Amino acid sequence: MALLQIAWSDGLALVDPLAVDLEAFAAVLDSDVLLVMHAAGQDLEVFDRACGTAPRHLFDTQVAAGFVGMSTPSLTTLCERELDIRLPKGDRLSDWLARPLSGSQLEYAAADVLHLLVIHDQLTEDLTSRGRLVWAQDECQALLDRSRGPREPLAAWERIKEVRRLRGAAFDRARSIAAWREREAAARDMPVRSVFPDLAVVAVAQDHPADEEALRRVRGVEGRHLRNGAGAAVLQAIGDAADLPPVPPAPGRSNRGKGDQRAAVTLVSAWVSQAARDLELDPTLLGTRSDIEALVRGEEGTRLASGWRNDIVGEALNDLLAGRAALAFDGEGGLLLEDRDET
Repeated sequence: MALLQIAWSDGLALVDPLAVDLEAFAAVLDSDVLLVMHAAGQDLEVFDRACGTAPRHLFDTQVAAGFVGMSTPSLTTLCERELDIRLPKGDRLSDWLARPLSGSQLEYAAADVLHLLVIHDQLTEDLTSRGRLVWAQDECQALLDRSRGPREPLAAWERIKEVRRLRGAAFDRARSIAAWREREAAARDMPVRSVFPDLAVVAVAQDHPADEEALRRVRGVEGRHLRNGAGAAVLQAIGDAADLPPVPPAPGRSNRGKGDQRAAVTLVSAWVSQAARDLELDPTLLGTRSDIEALVRGEEGTRLASGWRNDIVGEALNDLLAGRAALAFDGEGGLLLEDRDET
């Protein structure tokens, strides 16, 4: 962590973690205080490492915005929509470990938290009026409950949704690079995406660079990711991919998971996307492709078959997959779920 930004009802502070021990902040995290953050996923990992704990209560404005029709909005987009405010432009890729930080860096950092409490209030009001506040709270709690500790390296690829779309040797290369990244992050005590971003894992797996010069040209790979022998380690991971053991089958599958499921996944995906649009939900919040694939395979405990997702689409999806319902065009470019005539 290079900088900690904190805002409260009548103040704001920028804390230098290079000069201050952030473990003292653990008492705030592990309290009844509600922390409002935007796109908190990676920051939660940082809190775990720097403070020894994560927030007990969280409101993620990006997650919440998905329940009022916004699709994974940036903080800039959210401020413009909710407050009609344009955040100052800055270079987020500048060197945040350099000291002293420039005035423009400090202004950019402060803007990241300056408006979050007002956005929280407005989103909460909107969610309440739609009857969706509990849905957003449940999803924020799920974000907190998600494991952020060290993972089994060979299973680390499962946290990178784009890897699921890879096939053959590219899939194995991604698994191997993700496993290396997991071990490296644990050894260096830092978030995995700071070691090697998800985009780079997938792009390197697809491009299959033969040497470090080619590796540097891959999308998502920056010079800082290849320092201290990391470039050679990534190339070694690529070479080791062919020796990986096969991926074990997912537990809890029903007989529905047999055979080629691509047509069923495409059909269900189309209907889930339309349902999300009709409900003014972020489609990826309602169900990602991996969620849909798990449901079609008949895995137990899938996200689409539990919680608020099951409440709004679960019964319809079960009817569709069981053959009790069918999809048809409604004559206006949309899809219509109809009961099948059993007679």
